[in-house]
Amino acid sequence: MSNLMNTYSQLPVTFAKGEGVWLWDEAGKRYLDALAGVAVCGLGHCHPKLVAALCKQVGTLIHTSNLYHIGKQEQLASRLAALSGMDNAFFCNSGAEANEAAIKLARLYGHGRSIDLPTIIVMEKSFHGRTMATLTASGNRKVQAGFEPLLTGFARVPYNDLEAVAQVGVHNKNVVAILVEPYQGEGGVNVPQANYLQGLRHLCDQNGWLLMLDEVQCGIGRSGKWFAFQHSGIMPDVITLAKGLGSGVAIGACLAKGTAAEVFKPGNHASTFGGNPLACTAALTTLEVIGEDDLLRNAMEVGDFMRSMFKARLAGLPDVRQIRGQGLMIGIELSKPCGDLVKEALKRGLLINVTSDKVVRLLPPLVMQRSEAEQVVDTLSMLIKEFLMA
Repeated sequence: MSNLMNTYSQLPVTFAKGEGVWLWDEAGKRYLDALAGVAVCGLGHCHPKLVAALCKQVGTLIHTSNLYHIGKQEQLASRLAALSGMDNAFFCNSGAEANEAAIKLARLYGHGRSIDLPTIIVMEKSFHGRTMATLTASGNRKVQAGFEPLLTGFARVPYNDLEAVAQVGVHNKNVVAILVEPYQGEGGVNVPQANYLQGLRHLCDQNGWLLMLDEVQCGIGRSGKWFAFQHSGIMPDVITLAKGLGSGVAIGACLAKGTAAEVFKPGNHASTFGGNPLACTAALTTLEVIGEDDLLRNAMEVGDFMRSMFKARLAGLPDVRQIRGQGLMIGIELSKPCGDLVKEALKRGLLINVTSDKVVRLLPPLVMQRSEAEQVVDTLSMLIKEFLMA
């Protein structure tokens, strides 16, 4: 009997080692990883530059405290600011913590404007984390159930509906910010209309709201650009990051610009482990490898290649509703629940995920090459056909 709390429905496999896009279980069976630890392992497994940098840092200094200056943390903040156009960064340990920081920042911003009940507009089908504030912000009843009472201060609207956002602004004068994923991940790999972020930016500018983008899953190269918002040409006020930032070492970040960058003062927010030397080394090395190895271009090209191949292989199947995504963030929506595909894929040595009940989700490492992508498409297309014809 396990002494672990019963919080996960785990698949019947334990991995012993990894290299690139491959994992091996304890019996030596090899698996092609098309999930990357749920968008975490962008460099694949055991990238030699990352391994060397982490080993060196572990032998030098792992942790001090944010009571003192941390050189690697300041280097990482400068690098992220240069890549994103933002002004400053707060470091934590996860996406949920990054979103907590953004929510607190927005509330503090609202109180600074003499708004007693600051309200954040959030989206249906969103996912922002499992802390009390972030699960309240999430548009997912499953993660909320049983944890009531939820927090106040959130107004929910449909994703990809600018008019609904505008109407909330008309009727609720307590709105201070919008929190939104540029591309929804857990909600089904949902891609909005081309002018969605531009429209949200315009509404925020009109009303003095902060535009806060949750790029925990879609950021750090996954979309084919450093940040998903860079496809739209706008600038947000706040960005939250985690997952792919540390390539498996826990780190999150909340980036801010302009007025938002001036909200927090000493004592307003903190994290014991946030931005320690080891985590920042992982992030700095990750960013370095993505840039040096041209992984942004690779993510865009391989992602486009995979979507086009899936459309060709699955053409004519009426139960395949849509194949969508951006970069190496791919969703295949079917007409019926398809969670069983995860175990079937595992049996054939392929790691995938199903989200929102009916969407096969792929989040391959950014280092995946075309030959490996072809293997993913071949195996998964066959599985989907078998599943739909059963």
